[in-house]
Parts: sequence; C-alpha cells; structure tokens
Amino acid sequence: MEQLLQHLLNGLLLGATYSLLGVGLTLVFGLMNVVNFAHGEFYTLGAYAVFAALVGASIDFFVAIPLAVMVGAAAGAICERCLLRPLRGASIDTIMLVMIGLWIAMQNAELLGWGGVAKSVPTPFPSRPVVFGPVSVSLLRIFVFLVSAALILGAHLLLARTKLGRAMRATFQDRETAALMGVQVERIHTVTFALGAGLAAAAGALLGPVFLVYPSMGDLASLKAFSVVILGGLGNFVGAALGGLVLGVAEELGAGYVSSGYRDAVGFIIIVAVLLLRPSGLFARAERVG
Repeated sequence: MEQLLQHLLNGLLLGATYSLLGVGLTLVFGLMNVVNFAHGEFYTLGAYAVFAALVGASIDFFVAIPLAVMVGAAAGAICERCLLRPLRGASIDTIMLVMIGLWIAMQNAELLGWGGVAKSVPTPFPSRPVVFGPVSVSLLRIFVFLVSAALILGAHLLLARTKLGRAMRATFQDRETAALMGVQVERIHTVTFALGAGLAAAAGALLGPVFLVYPSMGDLASLKAFSVVILGGLGNFVGAALGGLVLGVAEELGAGYVSSGYRDAVGFIIIVAVLLLRPSGLFARAERVG
C-alpha cells in the first residue's frame, strides 16, 4: 500500500505538467483549429530560457520562471503573426507542413545555439525529500505541481470570467459572427497562440530543473501533449487537464509495477485503447473550450 501511494503521488505530480502541456495544445486546436506540431519546441524554449536566465544572467530562480513563460508567449505571438496569419484560410495540410517546418527550424536553432550536450538547471531547493507519513516527495516537485495547478486554474478563469475569454470563446463558436459583433479576431488568434506557447514554455521551465535540458526534449513532450489531448477529447479544456493526470498516474504505475523501461509505452497503450473504445476521448462530455 505504501508503494502504491508513492506511485500515485508521483504520478499526480508529473501529471500536472502533462496537463499544462495538454491545455496549451488544446487551446490552440480548439480556438484556431491548428494542429501545433511545434508545441514541444516551445516547451524546450522555456527550459532553455530558464537555464539561460539562471546560468547566463544570474537571475533569481523564482524570477526566471515567469520570464521563461513570457519568452515562450512572445515567441508564440511572433510565429502566429509571421507564419499563421498569412495562411489564414489555407488548407489544413499547408498549415500542418508549416508547423512541422517550424518544429524542425526551432529544434535545429536550439541545437546550434546550445549544442547537443544535456544541461542541468540549478535550483534553490534542497535535494532532501519531504516525508508525509508513508510517502516522500522533493520540494522541487511540490513547487512544480503548485505552479502548474495555478497556471491551469488561471487559464480556466481567463476563459470563463474575463472579457478576453468571452471573445476567445465567441471566436471559437462562430468566427464570422464574432467579427461582426466587434471582436478583433486576428488579435484573438495571436493571443490564443501566445497563450498556448506560453503554457508549453511554462511546462518546460518547470520540468527543466527536474530533468535535463537538451535540444530534442520537445519531441517526447509533443507526444505527451497529443496523448493528453486525445485522452481528454479534442478542444476540451477540462478533459485536457484531467487527461494529463490520468497519463501521469498510468505511466508511474506502469514504471513501478511493470518496468521503468516501459514508462512511455504504458501511456501510449492507453491512448490506443481509448482511440479504439472511445475515440471522442474519456471526458468527451466535459465542457469544451467554447
């Protein structure tokens, strides 16, 4: 039982960052109908931004995290304005090819700029874990979980309670009618893509200190994000948040009771099962982004 509790705790802590990745991806798909294959590269950008702030500029850790999020959001806004806006109305195949090209370009730019050697991100947290009865967890992972949960809640409140969120949901429901009612649709698209990229960068900034930072780390992150979106249902905000937790727990249980080498395989087996049995996602009845 103690081992099970430890695996469940570890899975929930890791799943919160998966939720963050999935929410960012599902926002872009749900509101813009864009499959962002470069999502993982914004995750990598966030991790390298934290590393550069801490090691290169000696910025405080707790300041470096929001700076990395802003860098990711700014990069997302630039990509939307320069790449996606000129292609508005183009076929989905064209947009997919452009996003794949962006993925390749960003990954090679990171490889050129930082080299292929993995880097460790220093943190102010002690390595000694905190013990809660039969389970233990590091302070860094607790911090990552709390910040991830706060960002997901903040994104939900933004969509549900603000004027900007209403404009985003209106654009999702009917782009033409929203434009006739005075919504600046192009601005909403830019903000949406920037928000999705910022959330991906936040996940990278939070997990970079937990693991190592390297140029291709976004490849697996993209797979995780798409897995979370499939689990929760395409365009489903709440489903993406819950799907990330499900995936994190499933991977941790698989690693603990099967083999650590099959950690990623367990998650993808669940994805295949969901696609076969419930193609619309496990939480298809939950509230959608719109």
